[in-house]
Amino acid sequence: MNKFCCVLLALLPLTAFAYPIDVQKNLNGLKIDYETYDTDTDMGSIKVVNYGDVDAVCKAVFSNGPEAPRTRSLEIPAGKHKNATAKFSRSIIKLRIELSCTPK
Repeated sequence: MNKFCCVLLALLPLTAFAYPIDVQKNLNGLKIDYETYDTDTDMGSIKVVNYGDVDAVCKAVFSNGPEAPRTRSLEIPAGKHKNATAKFSRSIIKLRIELSCTPK
């Protein structure tokens, strides 16, 4: 029983807590895809990929509860991708990202 408890306690640091990320998107008919990452306990990021034939201008607004939202602007050429990150002063419990894109 002691060995089982020691193994269980040794594996405890391997369990990582990932917070949920909600994305609300307004893509205006553009061929845009995204992927979100929980980079750290107080940092989140989004990768925005432009699969279309026209350049896009995107705005990502990161919200984490009571803190002020962080806004990131991205200019994404056709066929390319860009990343945006936001760091908060508190640990993230649930991250909300509003992604809006328009043709350039």
